[in-house]
Amino acid sequence: MTYQNLPSISECDTFLKGKNLPHGKAVREQVNNVLDQVRIEISKKPEKYVSEANSEILERVAAQVRTQTQTSQRVINATGVVVHTNLGRAPLSEHLLLKVLPDMSSYSNLEFDLRTGKRGSRDSKIRKLLRTLSGAEDAMVVNNNAAAVFLMLKALNGKETENKKPEVIVSRGELVEIGGSFRIPDIMREAGVKLVEVGTTNRCRIADYEQALTENTAALLKVHPSNYEIHGFTESVSVDKMTKLAHSKGLFCFHDWGSGSFYKFRQRGLSEYSTVEQELSFGPDLLTFSGDKLLGGIQAGVLLGKAENIQRLRNHPIYRALRLDKVTLGLFEATLEAYLDFKTLADKVPTVGLLELTCVEIREKVNNFLKMLNFPNNTSWICKLRETDSRTGGGALPELPINSVALVLSHPDWSSNELQNWFRSQDVPVIVRIHEDQIWLDFRTILPQDNEELLRIFSLLISTYA
Repeated sequence: MTYQNLPSISECDTFLKGKNLPHGKAVREQVNNVLDQVRIEISKKPEKYVSEANSEILERVAAQVRTQTQTSQRVINATGVVVHTNLGRAPLSEHLLLKVLPDMSSYSNLEFDLRTGKRGSRDSKIRKLLRTLSGAEDAMVVNNNAAAVFLMLKALNGKETENKKPEVIVSRGELVEIGGSFRIPDIMREAGVKLVEVGTTNRCRIADYEQALTENTAALLKVHPSNYEIHGFTESVSVDKMTKLAHSKGLFCFHDWGSGSFYKFRQRGLSEYSTVEQELSFGPDLLTFSGDKLLGGIQAGVLLGKAENIQRLRNHPIYRALRLDKVTLGLFEATLEAYLDFKTLADKVPTVGLLELTCVEIREKVNNFLKMLNFPNNTSWICKLRETDSRTGGGALPELPINSVALVLSHPDWSSNELQNWFRSQDVPVIVRIHEDQIWLDFRTILPQDNEELLRIFSLLISTYA
């Protein structure tokens, strides 16, 4: 192929228009980027560059435009991070989506009591499910865990003394920032409570909490550190000890757990992570966690605790602004129902299924995939199976390695960055990771429905570029 054979800008525009994609000046930069990349590929080693028809180049242009102009689309997660915040966190199963579809596409008894014929509560079913699964006296759900923490603290504003803000005591080592600049001190300020820091970054004792108590203290707050851990000379106070201290002084103890599940994982290392029921046994007045992390559901913030504390939150005016819509409510209900039967849970909640995969099962996935690939005899592609470590993601056990198997790909004429960009530019982008200057695809996070598309993408790559 020579530069003269490349499609013109007008040909690209016509092709994009036929695909119902943006075209013209709006996407001129993306079109030129693809054509420039093809020119580079030809110039690098023309004798090794397999001739590419104009139609194939036009498809690449379309893929680039599609990637740059779509705000949300399906991707293949080959990073090995199961609950990947940037990739939508927990994937939902087709089974659950189809289960709620009839209710979403018609009228429903969202806030109507069929027994009495009067107005009902939109979350009555979800409250019952959460009570059954957790053993808590009562429960409620808001739109994410940040909202749950905010509401939990905001409801303390009835505890002012002489116009002074209620004080909430937190360890300095737990004043964390997580994704999207969510900072605990900022949330506390916006909730109208006064932050009282105790201890140091690496060490905090129960005596630090005791010494910080004043007549304005309203609560002690335990915060899961999420995506970081401190090692070495460290000390922290358990929820159990904090709760006992708080209750001995007539105060609340709140626990922002971040990521929780009702299921006891069997996976090595992950099995050490406590369940919701275990965390509640330590006695916090309120426990909060996300619905779309380890739990494997849709975005939601769960609050569990004593009935009187939950009712106080439900009565707060801000609750209406934080409650779930009917779609989220339906999908979260379906997820919780799956937890009623642990035997079928892994099939219905993909996050659980992916985290419980063994190395033997993943290796079999990779080998089956390789059997379907047809590498040319004279290929320069180097493809190997390597053991690797997956991660849970979502802030739960951030440093826990979960044994996995990856497909490692390299080519003497391609840099790892070029390959990464190529995979990301496909109709269904493949998100890979770079390690040792090679492309790694961790098959733990590649879903069963991804196999056919990933095979098509690999076949395109090895047949087009020798």
